[in-house]
Amino acid sequence: MKLNTTFRYLAPSSRYHAGPGSISQIYSEAKRIGASRAFVISSETLAKTTDLNDKVRATLGDLYVGTWAGAKKESPIPSVMEGVQAVKEARPDLIVTVGGGSAVVTGRAITIIVGEDKTIEEMYTKHTQGRAPNVYRASKPKIPNIIVNTTPTTGTDRGGAAIYDSVAPHRKELYDPKTRPLAVIIDPQALLTAPLDLYRDTSLTTFSDIIASGNTGGLQAPELNPLAYADERMALELSVANLPKLVEHPNDGEARVNLCLAAILCNRASQSTYNIGGRNRTTGLGYKLRYHYAHIGQGAAGAVMLATNLRINLDLMTEGMARIADVLRIRLAGMNDREAAQTLIVWVESFLRSIGAATRLRDLNVPREDL
Repeated sequence: MKLNTTFRYLAPSSRYHAGPGSISQIYSEAKRIGASRAFVISSETLAKTTDLNDKVRATLGDLYVGTWAGAKKESPIPSVMEGVQAVKEARPDLIVTVGGGSAVVTGRAITIIVGEDKTIEEMYTKHTQGRAPNVYRASKPKIPNIIVNTTPTTGTDRGGAAIYDSVAPHRKELYDPKTRPLAVIIDPQALLTAPLDLYRDTSLTTFSDIIASGNTGGLQAPELNPLAYADERMALELSVANLPKLVEHPNDGEARVNLCLAAILCNRASQSTYNIGGRNRTTGLGYKLRYHYAHIGQGAAGAVMLATNLRINLDLMTEGMARIADVLRIRLAGMNDREAAQTLIVWVESFLRSIGAATRLRDLNVPREDL
């Protein structure tokens, strides 16, 4: 396998604290930058069903100035703007975001909007067919942030936030690399607050991204460099080893930490292979499932379409699929790349079924007439 040795690789400077008791590192990270007013952002669900916000508040001690627990799934604009107002009133010099992907995205969007003091319409990335995206250049300083993960999310150390608008275009992207986290806390105590179904769903997002994201990254990417390949390969190995452990032993904190790390590695690789000229086909159905049906999560939507997406790309992405088969050690002696790719498709369906993930739309209660 030939890897690209002329490349750009993005390595954000966040500090990671993983393992039992790592929540206690929030205070030292805050003091390291001289923060004196720390504000907590989380979802209402997390605030009502766990005591995690209380533990973060206790860790912050005299630095704590308040909490806004209003982040919602998919980061709808009305809730984001409520958070903006809460942050403006609190005047913090540090934001601690506690939660999964939606909380992380909401916190990042709030940081961008507060810092730039402009409207979302002025700042969101405009997409015009046949042209490069028109990205707003955010130049003003941003409030530093620390993230306490409760689920695996590939959005942890990104510089952008895609928030939801009820008016098309529905997903509006705000971008500022200065909003990447100062530090990330991966404490099993925090990760164990997420229900099994949610944790499996978010872990499936990582798994699907690694396997099938040939256009923007993943192990199928046609121009992988050695660093991105190492990230993707380890992310896949962690996912394959720990998803079954999660399902069999939902309270296995180590499995949850490993799945969280897999998401971070997957995202790091994808940021370094973005816009490399991928050429795969997609039905777009995964996105429709995610937004049309409230009971279908992002991970389930990606997983149920995974084998189909591999099949429709078999001729285009044969080499990339065979590469994944080699990583998984499922290519048998004498197999050519196409045969290895076909073996991967069979393996993917079998693996997903083994962890209770749906592989057919009917398993997700999608009516045939809706198609």
